[in-house]
Formats: sequence, C-alpha cells, structure tokens
Amino acid sequence: MSKIRTHILGYPRIGEQRELKKATELHWKGEIPKPALESVGKELRKHNWKKQAAAGIDLVSCNDFSFYDQVLDATCLFGNVPARFNWQGGKVGLETLFAIARGARETQGDCCGGSCGSGSAGFASEMTKWFDTNYHYIVPEFKADTAFKLSDSKVFDEFREAKTLGLNAKPVLIGPVTYLSLGKVQDPANPEFDRFELLDRLLPVYEEVIAKLADEGAEWIQIDEPVLALDLDARQKECFIESYGRLAKAAGSAKLLVATYFGELRDNLALFLGLPVAALHYDAVRGEAEADALLAAFPDDKILSLGIVDGRNIWKNHFDASLAVLKKAKAKLGAERLWVSASSSLLHTPVTLASEKKLDAEIKDWLAFADEKLVEIVALGKLLAGEGDEAELEANRASQKRRLESTRIHNPAVKARLAAVTPADSQRASAFPLRQRVQREKLGLPLFPTTTIGSFPQTAEVRAARAKWKKGALSDQDYDAFLKEETRKCVAWQDEIGIDMPVHGEFERNDMVEYFGEQLDGYAFSQFGWVQSYGSRCVKPPILFGDITRPRPMTVEWITYAQSLTNNPMKGMLTGPVTILNWSFVRDDQPRSVSCKQLALAIRDEVLDLEKAGVRVIQIDEAALREGLPLRKSQWKEYLDWAVESFRITANGVKDDTQIHTHMCYSEFNDIISAIADMDADVITIETSRSNMELLEAFVEFKYPNEIGPGVYDIHSPRIPTVAQMENLIQKASDVIPEGNLWVNPDCGLKTRGWEEVRPALINMVEAARKLRAAAAVTV
Repeated sequence: MSKIRTHILGYPRIGEQRELKKATELHWKGEIPKPALESVGKELRKHNWKKQAAAGIDLVSCNDFSFYDQVLDATCLFGNVPARFNWQGGKVGLETLFAIARGARETQGDCCGGSCGSGSAGFASEMTKWFDTNYHYIVPEFKADTAFKLSDSKVFDEFREAKTLGLNAKPVLIGPVTYLSLGKVQDPANPEFDRFELLDRLLPVYEEVIAKLADEGAEWIQIDEPVLALDLDARQKECFIESYGRLAKAAGSAKLLVATYFGELRDNLALFLGLPVAALHYDAVRGEAEADALLAAFPDDKILSLGIVDGRNIWKNHFDASLAVLKKAKAKLGAERLWVSASSSLLHTPVTLASEKKLDAEIKDWLAFADEKLVEIVALGKLLAGEGDEAELEANRASQKRRLESTRIHNPAVKARLAAVTPADSQRASAFPLRQRVQREKLGLPLFPTTTIGSFPQTAEVRAARAKWKKGALSDQDYDAFLKEETRKCVAWQDEIGIDMPVHGEFERNDMVEYFGEQLDGYAFSQFGWVQSYGSRCVKPPILFGDITRPRPMTVEWITYAQSLTNNPMKGMLTGPVTILNWSFVRDDQPRSVSCKQLALAIRDEVLDLEKAGVRVIQIDEAALREGLPLRKSQWKEYLDWAVESFRITANGVKDDTQIHTHMCYSEFNDIISAIADMDADVITIETSRSNMELLEAFVEFKYPNEIGPGVYDIHSPRIPTVAQMENLIQKASDVIPEGNLWVNPDCGLKTRGWEEVRPALINMVEAARKLRAAAAVTV
C-alpha cells in the first residue's frame, strides 16, 4: 500500500499555558529582556514541531510562529516599514515590529530605542479581522513610492532550527496577491494609487526568499493565498498569473504548495487549478459542496492537499464522512498525489484537550483541539491507505453516535418559543426621532456626551482575586465584597473626572462572551481552551453545544448596584447574540441562524429585566457582526437578514425612553452600512482613531440617522493621546455629523490597558469634549 502523506498549514503559537502571551507582556513591561522572550519563542517552536512529528505528521510547518501576527511578519520580511517609524534599513528588529503593531507611548520619547520614531508620529498601524475569523492582523501600508527589500531572517532562522532537530520542515509564507490585497494605500499625495502596481517591486523579494529556502534544503514551501476564496477582480487574477509564473521558476529544487482556505473557489477554480506549482491545498470543510467539481477538473500533474479536518471548529471529525470524500479523491488521483490535512491553520483552535481535567466528560468526548486534530489527520491518512486501526474507526463511530443521541442537546420549549416569534418582536414602538426626543428629556446629557465602551482595567489584583475564588481560597462573600469595592471605586472615579455616562467596569467578568455563556444553558467551557485574537490577546471561546436558555438574570444585580452609586445614567452592558455566536465554538448540527435567534431570545429576557430594574441605557455589543459575513458578497444578504433580525429581537422590546447602544470593533462598514442602520440602535460606537476617522466616512455618505460615537482613543496601543489629538478627531467628526448626534468615547473596552494609561487618557478625553462644548456654545 502507498502511504498517504500528511501535513498541516499551521499550528497554534501561544503555548499550552499561554507561555508566549505571558513572556511577551513581561517583555513589554520591561521585566524580561528581548533574548529571554526570543528564548521562549524558540522553545515553543521546538515543542510544537516535536508534537507534530510525534503524532506522525510527515511535513511539519515552520514560519507559522509569530511574536505578534504573520501578516506583520511578512511586512517586516519585505522591509515595508511605514516611514513614521524612522527605520534606517538593515534587519527589522523585534522592537520595531512591536512598535508597528502597538504604537509608542509619547512619554517615552521614542518607541523602540530610537529606531522607529517618536511622539505622535509613532501611532500604530491599523488592525482588522483576518477574513471571517476572530483573529486580527496588522494591515500593511502602501504608498506610490513603496519599495521592498529582504529585511528579516526569521523564515530562514526557523527553517534551520527545525532542520537542526532532524525535521522535514515546510516553510509557510503569506502569498504576494493576498499580501497586496489585504493592505491599504496610505498615501495622501496619491490616495487613488493602485497597490497592485507594486507587484513588480514585491516579487523579486519573494523570488529571493524562495530561492534562498531552496538553497537551504527546503523540499516544500507553502504559500498561503486565502484571497482565492473571495470575489477577485480582473487585476487580482492577472497578479496570480504573473506571480506564480515567476515564483515557480525561482523555486529551483524546492516545490511550491499554494494553499487556499475559508471558502469555495467558485469562479476562481480554474485560476487556482492552473497555477504552475507542484501542489494545491483546498479547504474541503468550508468548500465541501465544491469538492466534486474540484476533483473532476483537477490537473494530472499536481498533488492535491485535501483539508478534511476542520481547522476552525472543535468538533471531533466524522471519520466515515471524511473517508467518503477522501476515497473519491484517491480513486481520481491515486495515493501518490493525495495529501491529508486540516482545512486551515490550526491557529484558530485551542492547543490540547489533554489539559482539560474539568470539562464535562460527555461533551469532551465530542471534541478535538489542535493536538487531537493532528491524530485525526494521521488516522485518516492510515485508514485511507488501508493501514489504519479499525478499532480507531469504531471508536470514532461510537463517539458520533453518543453525540447524536444525547438528550442534552435539544430543548423542545426553546424550539417552540423560537417558532412563535413574529415580526412585531423585532420592532421598536416608535421611530428614532421620537425616541431621541424622549431619551434626551429623560437623560439630560450635555452636547458631546462622554462615555466608555464598558470594561475597565482587569488588574493583577482583580485576576488574582478571581483565581483565588475559583480555587476556593476566597469565599463567595469576600469575592463579592471585593468586586463591589472595585466597582465603587471605578464609578466614583468616573464621576470625579466628569464622565457623563459611566459604566460599572465589568470586574466580575472574565470575558465578554464567556461570562454570558457560563450563565446560559446549552454552553460548556474549557479550562485552557485559549486561542489568539491579536498580539498577546487570547480568548477562550465557550462551546455552544445545545439549545440555549437563560435560567436567571445575569447582570441585573451588578448594574443596579452600580446605578445606586451615581446620579448619572449608568449604562448596562451586554454582549449581543451575533457576537456571542461568532465568538463561540458553535454546534454544527443545525444552522447558525437558529442558534443565533435562540441567543437573541435569551439576551432579550436580560434586556427587559434590566429595564424593569430601572436601567435606562443598555449597550448590546455587536463587535463581531461584520466578521460573520460570508466571504462572497452573494451570500451577504442572507446572513445580514438573520443577524440584524437577531439583534432587533434582542433590543426592541423596550420602551421609547430606554436608550439602546451597540458597539462594533475594527471593521470596514461601507458595504454593510444599510444593515447597520436597520439594526436601529439609538447610539452606535465604532473604531475610528487608528484610521484617523476614515471609517466614519461610511456613516457620513449613508447619512446615518441615529447617534454615533466615533472612537477618539486607540485602546490597543499603550500611547496616551493628548487633549489636542482627541479634540482634533472629535472636530473632524463634528464637521460631518450633527453635533447633537455625536458622542465621545474610546475605540473599545479598556480591559487590557493599565490604569496608568487609562486615567490620563480618559481625563484628556473629557477635557477635549469640554473644550468642544465651550466652542460650540460660543458659536451659538
């Protein structure tokens, strides 16, 4: 029997206990030097590679590791450092990489030891979502005069590390068309510049990298081109043809594998199949419906890597279903031209189930994290080759049967309630103009009202108290008293500096999704199921396995306590159904739309209970609304219809004088602005500071009718913005948005920042709003 080769596209980089996060943050605080951080990275890479090899993976992946983000790594590799960081050439160092990602504190005078600029010039590059995942990448910046030059040795260093360990490593690169497609032109002198004109300057660096890897002994080089799952224009398609005609020649003794994932290829299928490379990787999970067409047209001179194990979700692979697809592929291609893999990088899944000692045993039996997926890939390869263990196949069948027959998944009452929903359940009693008038009378807010997005710093003391409480070392009473004192101090400080609409700080919450999932029936929780969101930020998505109900109020006690501490209107904080859905690992046995509407009904109950308790302002965060968009525009309407309906079901049972807020994070809004308007929130807060109010343009052009809070403070950077900087951003917003509809707030929640940053930044924000009020009063 011929062996079926196995590989993966990438592996989680954070470590089983988030070792990378912890080391990186210690380095940022100045508590460990750069060599110590680099040593942690080296040990993690070694550990990850050895795990892949031990599981039986034939080709381990290298250069999938990053200290921040793989797209930013490519930016540094190509020497595409924005001019404001004053990079002087040579190798792009780790501190410059961090400065591009995080910006620089103005008080430091420089952001990386003098190598990357100072003062206000050191603002961070824009960050946005990686396709439709909750991973964020740092957006490459392009200008008409952008030049590229090989400026980092990371990809070569890590290949040598793996080679030294005796491993057959496959370097991974972001493809040139994807890199250019995901970047933005940031050129005031030439804003209409076509970034694809840079291809001829970029390709020589790719050719140099690929040739050097071949010289180093790389057998295979993986080039990721996930933009093939998008709607491509003619220019992008031309770039593919030009790029791979050249890169194939540069490869020499190495062979190229082009990988696409996250969706079907559709009209890009012929382009993909025609690329002059040795192997092609296809996502057979997201592209399952297209698999037969792919096989029918697959060329005779290429290897097919079939991504049959889901790299995006945590459910155990259904061996029989996967083998049915794989056997078709084997019959068409033969064993020699078929590889077995995960659909995408395993970056999007937790590391291992081995550490999960508290996870419900029945539910744990249904799951597979990254390490378990390695085993699944190898098992499928062996079963396909006729070398597998039949007992392993039978065990998989038994697990699938137990899940299918579990009584914990379905709740007839939930299904009946959802079936009874009518259009009236998603309608406010009155149109926005009337609601706005009533709310203004009720709330009595000034012009340019100030607020925050919800969370305040989760300090070491807060985290330590939570850890002690979870271990039983702190009683429920003492923990409750601690949280109330933190809340009291937070509310008092907001009143002291003049925040017009305070929040309670969310000190009782571990995560904006997990906190709610823990209180909803139909959810389960891992102990160590962390995945990277951006940089050192990790999240632990809850596991939505069954029908959703809310057994009891979740936030009412905390919000009403906070309201008792101030005469200002306290904003109640909830996470919306679409965001809870998109930031969870979601069951795969029913449509996502059904699960979302079940969540909507549960959160609706919470909204109505808050209103009954006297809370007159309720924020329902939908930070992840846009990231759930299908990659193809032809599928957007269907998604937006049920997503917007879910939000409206959640929000629209309240009276006219209850003000509904929502918040959206780093997103491009232009294409979905009408859907955002259809949500009919009274106030929307959005990210705009990193983009210098660029994202506000969509709301202006659309003539968005409701109130808006464009962020004036980038909370993802340690920089403390000045009064003048925030005043300038608010002024830019007030030039295009009616002053009476304009709020002043940070971009996002303050959970990840320290008080030493938050205090001066919010004081400056309040002062900026006061100055603009005074100016407006003089004008009147």
